[in-house]
Amino acid sequence: MTVSAAPGAGSGEAGRGPAGLGPPAPAAPRRIPPAERGATRIADRVVAKIAAQAAREAVGAPPEGGAAPHAAVTVHQDVARVRVSLELGYPSDLGAQCGAVRRRVAERVRALAGMEVPEVAVQIERLHSAHTGTADRGRIT
Repeated sequence: MTVSAAPGAGSGEAGRGPAGLGPPAPAAPRRIPPAERGATRIADRVVAKIAAQAAREAVGAPPEGGAAPHAAVTVHQDVARVRVSLELGYPSDLGAQCGAVRRRVAERVRALAGMEVPEVAVQIERLHSAHTGTADRGRIT
């Protein structure tokens, strides 16, 4: 007994679908790793919150009657420009405290938001004297 095969079956016709009929089967889609998909955008106000917290970490608790540091940020692509406003105790080493704020803010924004920080402008809004006991009289003019 002789058995005949369908035309093209087993004849080595590469690039065809099952049993050599129809178009070739589509290739499996390439899997893209999660780190390469989509985009992440961190709002300026989120980066400002990170910067303000970093400034608090650098200078410690605000002086009695003083306000906690606050920050304003402008983000362009992966670069953040930061302005921190704070109140400090008087007398103190203002330069050293501002330097510590700059370093800490740049470090934390880089670590938590993945942004470069080419500049951190520190603005001292008010000095509070340790020699006076009330918040109203703590202002040095």
